[in-house]
Amino acid sequence: MSNIPADLRYAKSHEWLKVAADGTALVGITDYAQASLGDITYAQLPKVGAALKAGETFGVVESVKAASDVYAPVAGTVLEVNKALDANPEKLNQSPYGEAWIMKLKLANPGDAASLLSPEDYGKLTG
Repeated sequence: MSNIPADLRYAKSHEWLKVAADGTALVGITDYAQASLGDITYAQLPKVGAALKAGETFGVVESVKAASDVYAPVAGTVLEVNKALDANPEKLNQSPYGEAWIMKLKLANPGDAASLLSPEDYGKLTG
């Protein structure tokens, strides 16, 4: 069964969101997503400064099995990307909730996180 941390919110498209008190959030792909993809070989990251709409594609994750679009779980502006993934995309397999966050967003509306799935609901979706 997939690892589903209790302190995150989840999109049906298998991205996670961790909101900080300052109105920013980290975004990554879930353990379920990385396990479904298999060995990840490449991650296309968004551009810093990009304004994203909720549900908009912001990148691609490629594995030996498939390529998969990655979607913004909420609207916001990209403040930072995890450049470590350029050289080590396999970190997405090894540490999807830790070292392998994909981007840091300045949320357009911090309340939008509440519209995402709770850990319990995400568990039902993936279970």
